[in-house]
Amino acid sequence: GEEEYYARGVHYCATCDGWFFKDKKVVIVGGGDSALEEGLFITRYASSVTVIHRRDEFRASPVLQKRAKEHPKMNFILDTVVTEVVGTDKVTTLKLKNVKTGEETTFDTDGLFIFIGHVPNTQMFKGQLEMSDLGYVIVNDKMETNVEGVYAAGEIADPHFRQVITSAGMGAAAAIQATRFLEASTAEAQEAAQS
Repeated sequence: GEEEYYARGVHYCATCDGWFFKDKKVVIVGGGDSALEEGLFITRYASSVTVIHRRDEFRASPVLQKRAKEHPKMNFILDTVVTEVVGTDKVTTLKLKNVKTGEETTFDTDGLFIFIGHVPNTQMFKGQLEMSDLGYVIVNDKMETNVEGVYAAGEIADPHFRQVITSAGMGAAAAIQATRFLEASTAEAQEAAQS
């Protein structure tokens, strides 16, 4: 039901869609920094936020874990995965399965936010551009890659924010740098032709 209920209760960005869930019950799936950060953000709107994680401990930083565990609106279901998203015209229920006991249950909710990791779409650049261990293209503060004249911007080079607004800013910076590179290359070519 994840695809079927996309934007009808299934979401991937708390800062984008969290306000739709004012005074509603929300579920967050994940256990890393993104899951807990986004869960804490949604507490501004939701009546309750339940984090469902497939392991018995979180990968998130200790500071985030402490903040989340101390927040009165946050609850946790560990060792559990979502097996199905159920609803009519929008999400109403999640089917859950405990990965240790195999027990299956249901959980009523108004919304599901999924934060189980991002895989940047950079496979086509492997072996050509320098990448981090997580697969993001490595750039400097001018959006330059390790290959002269090649720039990267947006989510392929941003392991932290992954927001449209930051991608747009990175894109603008990359475009400015690419223009400067082309202008310099053209000027060099013209000087060489005149020599």
